[in-house]
Amino acid sequence: MTDKPGANIKTGKISVGDKSWSFPVYPGSIGPDVLDIGKFYAETGMFTFDPGFTSTAACESKITYIDGDEGVLLYRGVPIEQLAEHGDFLEACYLLLYGELPTATQKSDFDYRVNRHTMVHEQMSRFFQGFRRDAHPMAVMTGSVGALSAFYHDSTDISDPQQRMIASIRMIAKMPTLAAMAYKYSIGQPFVYPLNHLDYATNFLRMCFAVPAEEYKPNPVLARAMDRIFILHADHEQNASTSTVRLAGSTGANPFACVAAGIAALWGPAHGGANEAALKMLGEIGTVERVPEFVKRAKDKNSGFRLMGFGHRVYKNYDPRAKIMQKTAHEVLNELGHRDDPLLQVALELEKVALHDEYFIEKKLYPNVDFYSGITLKAMGFPTTMFTVLFALARAVGWIAQWKEMIEDPGQRIGRPRQLYTGAPRRDYVPISRRK
Repeated sequence: MTDKPGANIKTGKISVGDKSWSFPVYPGSIGPDVLDIGKFYAETGMFTFDPGFTSTAACESKITYIDGDEGVLLYRGVPIEQLAEHGDFLEACYLLLYGELPTATQKSDFDYRVNRHTMVHEQMSRFFQGFRRDAHPMAVMTGSVGALSAFYHDSTDISDPQQRMIASIRMIAKMPTLAAMAYKYSIGQPFVYPLNHLDYATNFLRMCFAVPAEEYKPNPVLARAMDRIFILHADHEQNASTSTVRLAGSTGANPFACVAAGIAALWGPAHGGANEAALKMLGEIGTVERVPEFVKRAKDKNSGFRLMGFGHRVYKNYDPRAKIMQKTAHEVLNELGHRDDPLLQVALELEKVALHDEYFIEKKLYPNVDFYSGITLKAMGFPTTMFTVLFALARAVGWIAQWKEMIEDPGQRIGRPRQLYTGAPRRDYVPISRRK
């Protein structure tokens, strides 16, 4: 912990039977206090038990803050709504990496550095040819991001601050290129090289949808929507994939390997695949008229059906990202002439039910960001297999910021969770001839 108060440290007491122990309590700048149980085992001979880490702070961080009860998400103290409305993704990247919003000069310099690191080593294109054409893009991303450490040896020394920053810039710059390559490879089209003069989101959309046979015309509405989606997914505190990146990083692994581990964790349907599941559910419902039928099934514990895109592990209020994503979905659908898109109509009717039905209100099942992002990405032309790839692209900056913060923390130690062992007690080896 940093900035510990001196003689004014509060303590909390834990009692087991007739024994008690006191441990220090430290306040956050906002949010819950923490009880420091770092010496709990040494003093008590016991471990704490917290499956899923629902009540355990595994680290100290200054990057992202979530208040799930109030529906608040802050990047370095700045509300996500303000960043999405007034900023752009690279500005959010600078904020997450450096801790402050950039000046105009700093922003120009940062954009320049990112834009000129977007190309990947030419041998990477031959690396892609080793994958089957029908390989899932997330499998391709896991392999190709991990392989970056084989191409960029000059930024894998984690003890060098300059190399850490070079690796951070490279990760932000090259993720769109690799994601677009994964998409192009999956559909059998040639790779499209990045252009330095384009903004981050437009460059990515061009690499995904341009073809050599005709000129690509950027659409500013779609580019702004893509940029906003990136901002909304840039970081989200200590979720499963971020914790994976930190745990891998605690071993001293290079940043490319750590981010590849994060991508693998994100691939799980309970984490990064939620928007794909929400879109599939909307398609299953099909029409507004069928919404009451599916709502009834969702309320029935025995039906086995649950509404995807509602509720969140942390948010017990309306996900602040969902409000922005709803507006973005409307903008994209209007721009593309899909104003009467049946999936959007089903989504709006489900949202109305969730915000007014006592069952949903009582259980705090509010629409989350995945509820609208799937509709938006589908309208923009992305197949569902690419949804989690786009999530990984955006989250790379959060992962690298969290990794960098962990490496630079003087109190950082290798992660080593404990366990409650319930297997066989000590027993002697029995020769195979005597086993029955």
